[in-house]
Amino acid sequence: MIDKSAARTAALARRAAAHVAGAATAGYLSEVLAGYRGVPLAGYLPMRSEIDPTPAMAEAAAHGPVGVPVIIAKATPLQFRMWDPDGALIPGTFGTQIPAIGEPMIPQILIVPLVAFSRSGGRLGYGGGFYDRTLEKLRARGPVMAIGFAYAAQEDPALPLEITDQPLDLIVTEKGVITP
Repeated sequence: MIDKSAARTAALARRAAAHVAGAATAGYLSEVLAGYRGVPLAGYLPMRSEIDPTPAMAEAAAHGPVGVPVIIAKATPLQFRMWDPDGALIPGTFGTQIPAIGEPMIPQILIVPLVAFSRSGGRLGYGGGFYDRTLEKLRARGPVMAIGFAYAAQEDPALPLEITDQPLDLIVTEKGVITP
């Protein structure tokens, strides 16, 4: 098994190539979210070569609360702020964008960005542990669905995982839906 650093480097290269190819679509993500209209959800505002979930988030926002993550500090769970598709954004931490205004919210569905995924629901992120801490905290409160959203090229069948890595409940790519 390769280490996380090597897996991350290889996956970021695959993601960048898929992003440049321009095949991204949030169509399958929209289909999945349509079955959960009105359920509080949080997505993310893409950075670098991340696949863009905002079209699906905008559709969901017409039916219920949608938030985005806000990084408060290193080694802490994320918090979430209400997001309006037409709302003003300001710079956040680590190159993110966050709503200029917005009430706090707690999601029951979390659209999770990632560097790589496995069909068994494994997820490799950037290495900060923000989503693992967040999912652990949210799941301690009650049921939460974690949907990994990625390019199909980000799949890695030999993904190195640790006991603290929180599993994905569903993976959505531009090519379809994968149920672990």
